[in-house]
Amino acid sequence: MATAIFGAGCFWGVEAFFEKFEGVTETKVGYIGGHLDNPTYEQVKAGKSGHAESVKVNYDPTVITYAELVNIFFEAHDPTSRNKQGIDVGHQYRSVIFYSDASQKYIAEEKIKEWEGKGIFKRPIVTEVEKATTFYEAEEHHQKYLQKHGSAACSIG
Repeated sequence: MATAIFGAGCFWGVEAFFEKFEGVTETKVGYIGGHLDNPTYEQVKAGKSGHAESVKVNYDPTVITYAELVNIFFEAHDPTSRNKQGIDVGHQYRSVIFYSDASQKYIAEEKIKEWEGKGIFKRPIVTEVEKATTFYEAEEHHQKYLQKHGSAACSIG
């Protein structure tokens, strides 16, 4: 098994999006990339911790590759929107790929170039590529939130 971590706005919707793909064995929503230890949802939501709402994706690399997961990440949100997805605004909703090793970093950077070259987006991609730090799992009631509440997606405005 392997792990990938992505921030793409509201973590509830991003988690639900990734769960649809064969080879994804588990997802967890949480916080990464900030300056507080053990941040709470309220601290992250208020933009006080520096963390991004993110999804940790555990996957079987014999079924789905990291490169394929990065493609899914670009399909799951607007990577041209700086610090905003839908109605959610702030650095905690930034578009970011957290890499764990040189291979993941390289693939992430190459995928950004590839997606820029496709000409799909009207604005430049602003996705950040950051070294993964401690991933703090969000509170239990945030895990599988959309499934628990019978929703298909986060509200967008």
